[in-house]
Amino acid sequence: MKTYVESSYTPVHYEYREIIEEEIVKQRSGKIFFFNQAGVVDSLEGLVVALQEVAGKGLFINLDTSTTIRIDRIITLFGIPGAAYTEYDAYANACMECNYGEDWE
Repeated sequence: MKTYVESSYTPVHYEYREIIEEEIVKQRSGKIFFFNQAGVVDSLEGLVVALQEVAGKGLFINLDTSTTIRIDRIITLFGIPGAAYTEYDAYANACMECNYGEDWE
């Protein structure tokens, strides 16, 4: 079983748990984008079969592929923004703040 975990769990808004619970009920399968252990964007496809709290580690989704992903690291779940979407979006906008390799003194 693969488990994607980082050192500290960040609590998420309840709405993200509700979205996950709705997708479990719908039994919909799809692509999940998330930050992996190295902090790099990764993706998996599968069916979310459970939302589980692991004491001292946080909330995880269990996929039908025997993989678990911590929910605070999910960027999108089947195209729906997840708890880490804002963090991901900040990376996308960071270049707009750069000076394209030039020093502006």
